[in-house]
Amino acid sequence: MAKNWEQFTREQPVAARLLKNSIQYGRIAHAYLFEGEQGTGKRAASMLLASSMFCEDSRDHMNPCGRCSNCRRIESSNHPDVHVVEPDGASIKIDQIRSLRTEFSKSGMESKRKIYILIDAEKMTVQAANSLLKFLEEPHVQTMAILVTEQPQQLLPTIMSRCQKVPFHPLSREQLLEKLLHSGVHETKAVLLAAVTNDLEDALRLNDEDWFAQARMIVLKLYDILKENPLYAMTALQNDWLSHFKDRSQLDLGLSLLLLLYKDLFYIHLGKDRQLVYPDIKEKLEKDALQTSLRRISEQITAILEAKKKIHANMNPQLLMEQLVLNLQGGPSFV
Repeated sequence: MAKNWEQFTREQPVAARLLKNSIQYGRIAHAYLFEGEQGTGKRAASMLLASSMFCEDSRDHMNPCGRCSNCRRIESSNHPDVHVVEPDGASIKIDQIRSLRTEFSKSGMESKRKIYILIDAEKMTVQAANSLLKFLEEPHVQTMAILVTEQPQQLLPTIMSRCQKVPFHPLSREQLLEKLLHSGVHETKAVLLAAVTNDLEDALRLNDEDWFAQARMIVLKLYDILKENPLYAMTALQNDWLSHFKDRSQLDLGLSLLLLLYKDLFYIHLGKDRQLVYPDIKEKLEKDALQTSLRRISEQITAILEAKKKIHANMNPQLLMEQLVLNLQGGPSFV
C-alpha cells in the first residue's frame, strides 16, 4: 500500500486530504479513527503518518525520507515512541490498554511526541474500551492515537465521538488491477482477481493458491456442461463443485466466479467487450451469446444472485446448488 503521500493521495484522496491538511496547518488531532474495509491501506497510512511526524530528513515537511534512523525504526516496529497494539488472540485486552496508558503518562524517549496505533480497535473487550475512553477524555499533550477499524459501529459511541474520523474507501477495480499487474500477476488472472475482491493482500493470496486456479477451472467446467450436456450437470456438481467449495465463504466465491461468466455474456450482448473478466475465452462466449437471448442471461444472473443471498441465510449448500443448476439449465430462449 501507500509508501508516500503522492501514492496515498491517488489511492485514498479523501483520507489523504484530511491528514495532509492536519499536518500543513498544524491541526493534528489527539485521536484519529481510520475506518474502512480490509485492504484499503489503513495500517500503511497510519505508519506513513507516524513516519511523517518523526522523520529527521523530510525536505517538504510531509513525505518521510525512508532512510533516516526514525523512518527505518518505524518501518521495522522498533521506534520507542511509536507503539502498535494488536489483538492478543481474539481481542485487545484491558492489560494491553493499561500498559498503553502507562506509556502515555511518560515523556517521549527521544522527543516530546508519542504515537499509538490500535489495529482492529473494534476487538477491544468492554473493559479495554472503557479504559481507553478514560485516556481519550483527558488526552496528554504531544500524543496522538490512531484507531484502525473495519467495523466502527462496534466501537463505543463515546470513543468514536472523541476521534476525528478518516474514511478509507475500497480501491477501484482499475487501481487494484494496476497493483496486481505491477506485482507480476498474469493479466488474465489479475482481471478476474480484481473482479472478486478489492483487497490487494487477499488477491495476492488467492493468486498464490492452487485452490483458486482449480476453482476457476471447475466453474468453467460447470458452465460448459450446463451449455452442452445439462443432463450431466448434477454429476459434475457432486464430483467437482461440492468437493472443492467446502465452506460458505468458498461457495460464495465460486458463485461469484460463475456470476462473472454470465455477466461476460451480458456485456457481449451489449457490445461492451472491454469489460470482460474472462477475456481468454472471449471467442467461445461470443458463440454462446449468439445462442442465448439477453432476457435468458438476465434470468440466469438473477438466479445466481439469489443463490448468493441464500448462502448467508444458512440454506443447505447442496440443496442450494442443485436448485441453482436446475434454474441455469434449459435450452436457448429468444422470447
